[in-house]
Amino acid sequence: MTEKPSLNGGEEAEWLSDSQSDSQLALSLDADNANNGDRPAWDSKIQYVLAQVGFSVGLGNVWRFPYLCHQNGGGAFMLLYVFLLLVVGVPLFFMELAAGQSIRQGSIGVWKHISPKLAGIGYSSCLVCFYVGLYYNVIIAWSLFYMGNSFQYPLPWQHCPTDVATNDTVKECARSSPTSYFWFRKALNISNSIEESGEFNSIMTGCLLATWTIVSLAMIKGIKSSAKVMYFSSVFPYVVLFIFLIRGLMLDGAMEGITYMFYPKLEIWGNLQVWRQAATQVFFALGLGYGSVIAYSSYNPVQNNCHRDALMVSGINLMTSVLASLVVFVILGFRAKNIAKHCVAGNLGLLSVLSTQGEDQPWWPWFNVTDPSSVSLHDYRDWYSHYGAALAHNITDCSLEDEMNKGVEGTGLAFIAFTEVMALFPASPFWSALFFLMLLNLGLSTMFGTMQGILTPLMDNFKLLGRHRTLLTVSSCALGFLMGLLFTQRSGNYFVAMFDDYSATLPLIIVVIFETISVSWVYGTDRFLDDIEDMLKWRPPVVYKYLWKYVCLLAMMGLLAASLLRMVFQGPTYTAWNQSMASEMTLEYPGWALAMIVLLIVFAGLPVPICYIHSTLQHRWLPSAHAEEGAGQEAHRDLYTKCSSAEQLDFSSRRVTPEDDGVRSRTTFLPVGGEHYRLLPQQEDDEEEQQDTGM
Repeated sequence: MTEKPSLNGGEEAEWLSDSQSDSQLALSLDADNANNGDRPAWDSKIQYVLAQVGFSVGLGNVWRFPYLCHQNGGGAFMLLYVFLLLVVGVPLFFMELAAGQSIRQGSIGVWKHISPKLAGIGYSSCLVCFYVGLYYNVIIAWSLFYMGNSFQYPLPWQHCPTDVATNDTVKECARSSPTSYFWFRKALNISNSIEESGEFNSIMTGCLLATWTIVSLAMIKGIKSSAKVMYFSSVFPYVVLFIFLIRGLMLDGAMEGITYMFYPKLEIWGNLQVWRQAATQVFFALGLGYGSVIAYSSYNPVQNNCHRDALMVSGINLMTSVLASLVVFVILGFRAKNIAKHCVAGNLGLLSVLSTQGEDQPWWPWFNVTDPSSVSLHDYRDWYSHYGAALAHNITDCSLEDEMNKGVEGTGLAFIAFTEVMALFPASPFWSALFFLMLLNLGLSTMFGTMQGILTPLMDNFKLLGRHRTLLTVSSCALGFLMGLLFTQRSGNYFVAMFDDYSATLPLIIVVIFETISVSWVYGTDRFLDDIEDMLKWRPPVVYKYLWKYVCLLAMMGLLAASLLRMVFQGPTYTAWNQSMASEMTLEYPGWALAMIVLLIVFAGLPVPICYIHSTLQHRWLPSAHAEEGAGQEAHRDLYTKCSSAEQLDFSSRRVTPEDDGVRSRTTFLPVGGEHYRLLPQQEDDEEEQQDTGM
């Protein structure tokens, strides 16, 4: 991008007159968009909104947000989440939308536009997107595997298989549950620890190849192809969630689950870790730092109301999290009540045996042990509170609350808890296929945004890659599949957990901190708000200035410190499945795995200092090289610029002051507005065109 001219009124008029003979002036936004490197654009606003919603609403809304809400005080956590979303999430989301829309570049080009020293922020975003894409597509492959196994009755995880050698139930399944056995043994064939790699899982390798193929075909023509897929992949999950909510409300235990969800436990607000978890969820829910938000918004027309988009997408994301939580808690309430009822039936069976042995019957007249169906859970618990503890015959309490308190996180919620409930539904194959088709679409819509965060900055910054979009897309997907084979071996689930916990969290927080510093302190919030005012034709509230400069920045630094301290003092651990014990256990990472975690974090953040140092050294040590490129280059950058008609009328009052720190001197962040003058053939990073546009 070029800078604004520093001319007086007469010189400016003469410059405009002379330059019209050599270059064509564009007075319309359409002309600007058409010449912006033949940059594609969204066919409609609905495409763009669906793309942003599809990226921000992902698998985390279905299993991470409900889990955090479940573990951290229900309604109290939701209130805390909404507060942090408004104070931190929306301002940062708006900042990324405005930056991408105004500069019309990917993450590399946006931060390089502010200063060449900041280009590393964009490279770090691309690298983190690649990390996330590697393991995220594996989770989509798991959903594809389960969806394929849903078309049979009974469902394969509904009953424990029989050991052919002994003609008995497989011990690992009998000691755990049919759903746990199918997940850990049939789907993953998991090893006992991360140190036991084992052979590749051929079925999961095939599913991973299928998912990367789907992503490649959907992305092969850029947003023109992926946007069409978004019509289905972004809308279909909402249809399924509403269907499940209606079906779930008919289940016994649904209201108990909803009550548990919304009951506030305000004491959790005093727990620092709850604040950390809520802020992290806000951070990941909106997709901050990936560069995908910037990439999607860069295909918008400049005058698009990105402030309204920020509020709308954030609101949809919040409503989706609440809707998914309702579905999850309704299902968990049904599951918990079903388990409690089985507990009551089992205890009544023991009491019935005691009655035949002539022992006292303290349960009479509370209930009749010979008719378990007539005994309510409430009546049984009342009786147990009076007499049950005095019986030494393995009679236990059957608490629905205790079952609800057993939270299931992440993949365990989708592939163990939900599959267990699906097996209890009438027409269970239909509900199972519907559920995993929903997960497949949620994952793919987020994956499209993640890939866009990689491809768009590379194509914008490297013209050779931009001219070979198809080859770049296919090569990236092929590389992702080959590196993703790490996750399809028997220990692959442990590497998925490692990447999910450590490869993205800290690097993304660091990226967003640098983004906020770049806009707030390097470029300046006042200038940024001026640019947004030029775009939207109205000025955003001044509160954004203070939120960006202080509140958001301090909040992100606090989140980074809390995450680092937790990592240092608690130590990285992972949950492993022990086959002989048929249960999960927490293990510490071995030394080589810890080194791998450190390298993942360091490599993701390394481009930021490298680009800063490189640009600084180039600026200080190679002045002669810049002089050889053309002594008049700075004059060209001053003369051949984008300027608004308002600035032309009163240019003497606004002069550009060159800055010495490598930040490009200009008065606006915007490439052009609806009424701006622009030299169409000119592009900043095309040196040949700059040199040919002489006066």
